[in-house]
Amino acid sequence: METIVSLKHVTKEYHLGEKAFRALDDVSLDIGKGKFVCVLGPSGAGKSTLLNLIGGMDNPTSGKVIINGQDITGFNEDQLSDFRAENIGFVFQFYNILPSLTVQENVELVKDIVNHPLETEKALEAVGLTEHKDKFPSQLSGGEQQRVSIARAIAKNPALMLCDEPTGALDSGTGVRILKLLQEQCRRENGNTVIIVTHNSLIAEIADVVIRLKNGQISSVTENEAPKAVDQVAW
Repeated sequence: METIVSLKHVTKEYHLGEKAFRALDDVSLDIGKGKFVCVLGPSGAGKSTLLNLIGGMDNPTSGKVIINGQDITGFNEDQLSDFRAENIGFVFQFYNILPSLTVQENVELVKDIVNHPLETEKALEAVGLTEHKDKFPSQLSGGEQQRVSIARAIAKNPALMLCDEPTGALDSGTGVRILKLLQEQCRRENGNTVIIVTHNSLIAEIADVVIRLKNGQISSVTENEAPKAVDQVAW
């Protein structure tokens, strides 16, 4: 297995006045390329902190973070920005698309920040939005807006797609369609690695790897030998 994410004894502390809060505590973890990964845990378990460190949005207090062969530990803000642009596609719960731009223009934004983007038309086709390319976000449903954010992430042609509760603001039917799109990104030839942080334990049934966090530590890492297709889960 080729490793794309490697965390070695990673600790992250935040200081609140004179007190230190340890969001992650001596976490070591390896994730293989092309895997569909689900990160589960209660609020405050460290899920978002883990995603932020993998995505280069923050630095660890101690330990090493190695992503796609790069040791990003201690990168400054400019280095982290360049790293994110070239390696990471983000999908958030609340879309983060620009209301003044059309669907196509929102996706085309990535051409200004990456060297090898996927063609916008292919990214829109992958999420079924070709016929909506000239619409503005206000003309789209919540699920369609989320598909725009996924198309934008796909268009970056990233090594990693990081998803923070990507279906949390959607109805169950739309959420199922979004999960299918994300799972398909891993299943295609030379597929992405997708990591989803979620409270929804059902997503574990479709994942290749399930990581459970508790109190800032990994309580278990489970390899799913026979992950279900999205349609096989009783959502």
